[in-house]
Amino acid sequence: MAFTPLHDRVLVERVESDEKTAGGLIIPDSAKEKPAEGMIIACGEGARKDSGELIPMGVKEGDKVLFGKWSGTEVTVDGKELLIMKESDILGIIS
Repeated sequence: MAFTPLHDRVLVERVESDEKTAGGLIIPDSAKEKPAEGMIIACGEGARKDSGELIPMGVKEGDKVLFGKWSGTEVTVDGKELLIMKESDILGIIS
């Protein structure tokens, strides 16, 4: 990939959610919400303290994460719709 995030930013690809409800109803595309979970594609090196010391990232490439509904900025990289967001916008890692 030709894109590397800077500082404490990550590049996330959304993971598509199920198209059916638990009861078996099919959800049309117009009624679907964008999923709030995704896979980390690329990470920056981490944030820096005022002293210049590097704070390492708590996530890594390949982690499946949960993020806030309105988190990140949508970008297109290599023809894919991706999100770029700060590490602090990530709520947790899904194991």
